[in-house]
Amino acid sequence: MILLASASPRRRSMLGLLNLPFDVTRADIDETPHPGEHARDYTARLSREKAQAIAARGTDGDVLILAADTTVADGPEILGKPADADEARLMLRQLRDRTHQVYTAISLLDTATGRALTDVSLTDVTMRAYSDAAMDAYIASGDPFDKAGGYAIQNTAFHPVAVLRGCYPNVMGLPLCLLAAMLRDFSVEPPPDAPGLCLHPDDPACDLDPDMLNRL
Repeated sequence: MILLASASPRRRSMLGLLNLPFDVTRADIDETPHPGEHARDYTARLSREKAQAIAARGTDGDVLILAADTTVADGPEILGKPADADEARLMLRQLRDRTHQVYTAISLLDTATGRALTDVSLTDVTMRAYSDAAMDAYIASGDPFDKAGGYAIQNTAFHPVAVLRGCYPNVMGLPLCLLAAMLRDFSVEPPPDAPGLCLHPDDPACDLDPDMLNRL
């Protein structure tokens, strides 16, 4: 049984695409970045700490804990979830018509053996040159406030992203190809069509690193 350590409805929905049995819990940890911590390292650390927090709390029987964390980074700056409309506006203006990075780390922890594994996916995201009016309407919708960087790539009304290079569902919070490869390392067999389940309708193909796809 997989135990998803996340309150995110997007992660629950994407994990459901793999058609594997899972339960859901939540890990509450301190998400403050360490001084000088790189976004990739920060994201990996948080996903590990989430998995460890669930294991330390105890589980109902032996489970495979799945924890994930997603970070939006503009160069060395980590952009978290905006606290209010003003912060969301600052973030969206900062990202507008520019390229930034989105990291999602996945950690798996087998409570039966103590074995743990963490890996990180990276996507380069170029935002479109949306207008101030479109940005303000999006902020008024309330959608930015539980999203790192203040946006959801899948929001069809705002449509914030012009181009991306890498994994689309990585930006949503759960790169399924990476997850499927990691699950196989724990003898959990993903469905054979896992690499195509998460493709966005506008994406003709997945351009993930061939080395990672070869793990599937």
